[in-house]
Amino acid sequence: MIILVAGPYRSGTADDPARMAANLRQLEEAALPLFRAGHIPLIGEWLALPLMAVAGSKAVGDAIYEEIAYPVAHRLLPRCDAVLRLPGDSKGADLDVKIARERGLSVYHRIEDVPGCGVSSI
Repeated sequence: MIILVAGPYRSGTADDPARMAANLRQLEEAALPLFRAGHIPLIGEWLALPLMAVAGSKAVGDAIYEEIAYPVAHRLLPRCDAVLRLPGDSKGADLDVKIARERGLSVYHRIEDVPGCGVSSI
């Protein structure tokens, strides 16, 4: 499956770059077991951050950021089979889940519930 990993990126960081990087790292840490289980994990920031840089974004939340940040994930969702919603407050991730449910996509809240990612009984 192609799975969008959704969770806090900017939320709760006061736009501190180090805290945002830590949140991205958590998203990426969730992506690895998905990949190892045979899925294709996607994180919106993987596409949005380079696009924002090329477009000339100067600060988190500026007009370019707003133009690109959330729309990237929303454009990815029609190509996804599921969403993995990580814990933590995030308006963007909540919106991703809402859109996913409207499209009839599976929404997982624990990586263990994603097919192929469960704990082995061996």
